Amino acid sequence: MRVRTDPLRITPFGLATAVRPMGDGTFTAELAADWTIAGKPHGGYLLALLARAAITTAETGGAAATDPLSVSAEFLHPPELGPVLLRTSVLKSGRTVTVVKTELEQRGRVCVHAMVTTGRLPEEPAAWTDLPDLPAEPPARAIEVGATQAAKVFRVAKACQLMLDPDGAGFLTDNHTSPLRLRLWVRPREGQPDPLFALVAGDISMPVTFNLGRLSWSPTVQLTALLRSRPAPGWLRLSVESKAVYGQWFDEDTTVIDSTGRLVCQTRQLALTPLD
Repeated sequence: MRVRTDPLRITPFGLATAVRPMGDGTFTAELAADWTIAGKPHGGYLLALLARAAITTAETGGAAATDPLSVSAEFLHPPELGPVLLRTSVLKSGRTVTVVKTELEQRGRVCVHAMVTTGRLPEEPAAWTDLPDLPAEPPARAIEVGATQAAKVFRVAKACQLMLDPDGAGFLTDNHTSPLRLRLWVRPREGQPDPLFALVAGDISMPVTFNLGRLSWSPTVQLTALLRSRPAPGWLRLSVESKAVYGQWFDEDTTVIDSTGRLVCQTRQLALTPLD
C-alpha cells in the first residue's frame, strides 16, 4: 500500500488512515503529507491510525464489530512521512471491552505508544449532559483556517475543513489578554465524520497558548481521548480551553459535539509551549 499525495487533491481521510494487516497483529501504513503540521504527522491523525489498527486486531480476535472507546497515547518521537509499522497485542478480551496495546514504529524506533480500549459506542440518548453552548454551524464571521497563510505550516487544516471563531481568538489581533478558550468547527472534505475522525477533531485546534502570544507550535507529550458516541453527519463543533500554564507546560481540554448536539469525544493533553 502506498499513499500518493497529489498536490491538487487532498488525500481522503479513509485512505490516509488505511492500514494493511501482516497477519500477526502487525500492520503497515503510510503517513500522508496532507495530515501534517510543520511537515510532521498530526497527533490526532496518528491516534486515528493507532485506533484503526487496534479495532482490526480486536475484531480479528473474535470481537464483534467494535469502536474505539478510549485512546491514551504517549508521543515519544515524531515520525517522518512515509511507511510505518503498527504493532498490536491484546491485553484483555471481554464481552464488553477489549484492550489493545498499540505502538507506531518507524525504522526500529517506537514513536507513539498507546493503549486503546474498544467496544460498542452507545446509541441511546444521554441520561445527563453539561456541554458548552455552541451553534451547530460556524458563525458568518468564522475564518477558514485552510485558506489562510497559516495553512502553509498547518497543512492538516487543508486536509479537512476547519473554521475558527475570531471572537475570543485574541492572537489574531495581537491581543494577549484573551482567556485561553477557542471555538472551532471541523468536518471532513469528503464523506462524513466517524469516530476515528472525531479523534482528529479532538486535537485539531491551534494551541490555546496562542492567546498568550506563544505562536510557535506546541508538541503534545501525552493525550487521552474518550469517544462517547458516533457522530452524526455535518460539522463537529469544538470547545477548547486550558486550566493552567506553568512555565512551558500547559494542559488543553477539547470537547467535541456533533451537529445534533451529542457529545462525541473528549480529549485532554499535556503539552509544551515555548516561553517566548
